Amino acid sequence: MTSFPVARPITLPDRNKRASVTLSTHEMGEGEAVVFCHGFPDIAFGWRYQLAPVAAAGFRAIAPDQRGCGLSTVPPDVADYGLTDLTGDLVGLLDVLDVDRAFFVGHDWGG
Repeated sequence: MTSFPVARPITLPDRNKRASVTLSTHEMGEGEAVVFCHGFPDIAFGWRYQLAPVAAAGFRAIAPDQRGCGLSTVPPDVADYGLTDLTGDLVGLLDVLDVDRAFFVGHDWGG
């Protein structure tokens, strides 16, 4: 089985004018996007057993470390962790990756 892909930093557009965010993002495969959203406290590595099979099934598997987690930006202000910020990060990530439509898989905070 393919190993967990190396992450690349993806800087998101600054939507809220408070904090620029870079998400450490793991990707593999081609096809329709499936975004894996981890819980708290966790990191994208928690999806390591799911990415390769999903990619092998013909999908583009995407697993970011969400803001404040792993190698992604850690905004210092607790106000920067609201649902609007978290969902905005996912919209920004899809924009940067040129993804128009995606399926989401999540648990805990990521669900």
